[in-house]
Amino acid sequence: MLKQYLQFKLSQKLSPQQIQLMKLIQLPTQAFEQRLKQELEENPALDSGKEEKENEFDDDFDNTQDEFDDNESINTEDINIDDYLSDDEIPDYRTSVNNYSADDDEKSIPYASGTSFTQHLKTQLNTYRLNDEERDIAEFLVGSVDESGYIRRELSDIMDDLAFTQNVYTTEEKIEEVLNIVHQLDPAGVGARNLQECLSIQLSRKEQTPDVELASNIINKAFEQFTKKHYKKLLQKFDITEEQLKDAIREVERLNPKPGGSYSGNNRIVEHVVPDFAIKIVNGELELTLNGRNAPELHVSREYNNMLKGYKESKDKSKSQKDAVLFIKQKLDAAKWFIEAIKQRQQTLFVTMSAIMHYQKEYFLTGDERKLRPMILKDIADEIEMDVSTVSRVANSKYVDTPYGTKLIKEFFSESMTNDQGEEVSTREIKKILETVVEEENKKKPLTDEALAKILKEKGYPIARRTVAKYREQLDIPVARLRKKI
Repeated sequence: MLKQYLQFKLSQKLSPQQIQLMKLIQLPTQAFEQRLKQELEENPALDSGKEEKENEFDDDFDNTQDEFDDNESINTEDINIDDYLSDDEIPDYRTSVNNYSADDDEKSIPYASGTSFTQHLKTQLNTYRLNDEERDIAEFLVGSVDESGYIRRELSDIMDDLAFTQNVYTTEEKIEEVLNIVHQLDPAGVGARNLQECLSIQLSRKEQTPDVELASNIINKAFEQFTKKHYKKLLQKFDITEEQLKDAIREVERLNPKPGGSYSGNNRIVEHVVPDFAIKIVNGELELTLNGRNAPELHVSREYNNMLKGYKESKDKSKSQKDAVLFIKQKLDAAKWFIEAIKQRQQTLFVTMSAIMHYQKEYFLTGDERKLRPMILKDIADEIEMDVSTVSRVANSKYVDTPYGTKLIKEFFSESMTNDQGEEVSTREIKKILETVVEEENKKKPLTDEALAKILKEKGYPIARRTVAKYREQLDIPVARLRKKI
C-alpha cells in the first residue's frame, strides 16, 4: 500500500564556494600564487591589472559608469547586466594590505641548472677501461644509486633486471666485480649497499695511519658492537687503550654516512620557504603584517564590460548574442566570487595569526620558548569565533618571519600539563628543559629516562618515565646507551 507523507529534515551542506574557500585558506604563499595564476589563465573575465596603468584604467571605468547611470537593465535568462557593469571594476575590489604597493617587484625563484648526480657518476666511468658488458653493468649500477649514494638492491635482483630490461645476461660475481669499480668513483663511499660498507670504503681510501687502520678493523669486524657503543667489549677485543679507541672513533665521525648528499652539483629542487606573515617589535609592541603576495590586484576584465555594453546597446538580440551573455555571466560570477574569496582568505589569515600572536605575546617579545603558553586549536578558534578546522588549515602550512627566525605556525601549539604549583605549563617548555638537561649531562655516564624524570620532578615538573621517553623521542634524542661517549 502506497502512502504519502511530509518529512522535515535539517541538514548542513557546504557549498562549492565554501569548499573552494577552505582550499584557498590552506594554501601557503607560493601555492596560492600558482592557484591565482591558474585562475587567471582559466577565467578570461578575471584580470590582474598589471598590463595597464592604473590611472588609464580608472578614467576608462569612470566613462563606462557614466554611460550606464540610467540603471536600465536588460534581462536575458534573469540576468541583470547592470549588476555586472556596476561593481567589478570598482577599485575597492583591488585587494591590498598595509605592506603591499602596486610597484612591488615580482619575485620569482631562479632554478640553477647543472649536471645531475647520476650523470656526474657516468662521466667518471669514461676514465676506466671497460668492455661493452662491463660498461652496461656499470651504467645500470650507477643508475640504481639513490640520492643518498647507496645501492639498496640485492645483486640477484639487479642481475634479473639487467636480463629483462637491458638484455644483458651476466652473473652475480661479474656484477660484484663491476661494483668494486663503482666504489672507486667520487664521492667516496658511493655505491655502497649499507652503512658498514659505505664507511669501510671511505676508510680504505684514506691514508692508512694507525688510527685509520684501527677504525677499519672496528667497522669491518665489530660493526654491531660499535653501533651499540659497547666500548668495553671493543677495548677487550682489539686490546687497545681508551685513548686509541677515542682516536679511531674520531676518524669514523669524520666520514660521510650519506655520500650522495655531498654532491653540490645535483639538480634537486630546493624547497624555499616564503613566510606568509612577518612579526616585528616596534617600540616594544608587536606588529603583524601579511605577505603582500597574498593580496593581488584583481578586477574584472574591461573587455567583458565592453561586450556587455555592446549587447545592451544593440536593438536586435540574436540567439548567439544571448548565449554569449550567458557565458559571460558564468565567467563574471566566477571572477566576482574568486575576488571575494581572496578577500575572505586574506582576512581569515590575518585575524587567525593576530590571535595567535597576542596569545603568545610573551614569547614573541622575548624569543624564549619557555614563555610559550599552552595553546590548542580550540583556544584560537573560540577567540576568533571560527571553526577549529579553519585554524588548523592556517596553522599547518603557513610560516611566520619573527625576530628569532622563520617558524611554522603549528609549532606554537602545544598541550598543557600542571606543574607542582598547580600552574598550567606548555609541554614545549618541558621539552626545552629536557633538551637542556641532556646537553649538560656527563656523556660518560648519560642519564637514563628514570634519572631524567627525577630531575624534571625536582625542577617542578612531575611527569612519568614513559612520558619522558615520549618527549625524548619527539626531540630525536637517543637512549642513554647511544649517547655514551668515552
